[in-house]
Amino acid sequence: MNCNRKTITLGEACSRLSSGKGISASNIHESGLYPVYGGNGLRGYTDTPNFEGQCAIIGRQGAFCGNVRFFQGTAYMTEHAVVAVATSSNNTRYLAYLLSTMNLGRLSGQSAQPGLSVKTLSKQVIELPPKEEQDKVVAVLSALDDKIELNNRINDSLEQQVVALYTRLLEADWPVETIKDVAKKVAMGPFGSNIKVSTFVPEGVPIISGNHLRGFFLDEPEFNYITEEHAEKLKNSIVYPRDLIFTHAGNIGQVAMIPDGCKHDYYVLSQRQFYLRCDENKVVPEFMLMFFHSAIGQHELLSYANRTGVPSIAQPASNLKKIPFKCPPIEEQTKWNELVHPLIIQYLNNRHENECLAKLRNALLPKLMSGELDISEVQI
Repeated sequence: MNCNRKTITLGEACSRLSSGKGISASNIHESGLYPVYGGNGLRGYTDTPNFEGQCAIIGRQGAFCGNVRFFQGTAYMTEHAVVAVATSSNNTRYLAYLLSTMNLGRLSGQSAQPGLSVKTLSKQVIELPPKEEQDKVVAVLSALDDKIELNNRINDSLEQQVVALYTRLLEADWPVETIKDVAKKVAMGPFGSNIKVSTFVPEGVPIISGNHLRGFFLDEPEFNYITEEHAEKLKNSIVYPRDLIFTHAGNIGQVAMIPDGCKHDYYVLSQRQFYLRCDENKVVPEFMLMFFHSAIGQHELLSYANRTGVPSIAQPASNLKKIPFKCPPIEEQTKWNELVHPLIIQYLNNRHENECLAKLRNALLPKLMSGELDISEVQI
């Protein structure tokens, strides 16, 4: 452990520790020149910035109160975001990494108003090594984060290529079918109350939730598990590779496919999901996935949404079957799938690499921040 670490307050470590400024909702758009950051992260874009440089952004209000992210560039910081810029004797990105390990959300109850106050944050005591060591730690951790971000950008490009190839396929005047015509099965997750926490076990059959339906394919960061015996009782909710999973309450419109080569042989759905199992003699699942990620597919799916209270899709299993779509012959779909398959493999490989990189970063982060692990001992 490094004995040269100094103990100071966060306020002393920063040349700036203050909230951003309010901005009218009418000035925040889906696209624009500069990102707008609030208490829950990115809110949209605007044309006039109020910050330039490097900083740690601390969410001081909202569902993710206390969350920390590093930012570099030009942006607009709202009044619900606290901007922390390190002094010249410290590294701002190191400070962001350190703050991310401190569970700052726990401090929200110490303020007179709900949320985190700058005054409360400024009094937090932290330990900092010399700047030279901070720089070395940042070099290691940021290399991992930068590679993750690069993979994400590559995957964004791969998604666009797959969608472009799907759009090109649909330029011909193909017949229209309904989901019922091409489905082997459409079914919902467990009816009634959700799977009880008391039934979770350390390993077993993983439970899919909305958190796993990000992007085209099932995201597999962490799962809760139930026993195989419990899963057997929910057999109508068991899903397999190449099934399409939908969310019908909450974040409606989420659709992801369980890919071949995933970690588990089968999964079980939680209450807010339903699934489509395609008849692969009639439709390629990847083609069906692209349809539901297209503007037309999303429109058709959300046309059954009830937006009063918690957003939900009414009678999701039966209504899904009614949805019409352009259905090229299976031979044409297969040719299309042969074109996109290498792109999908690269996409999935990049995601798997990101999981490994994130696990390594998360294992190193607390040990490097506490000084338990000397940076000279780290080899990547």
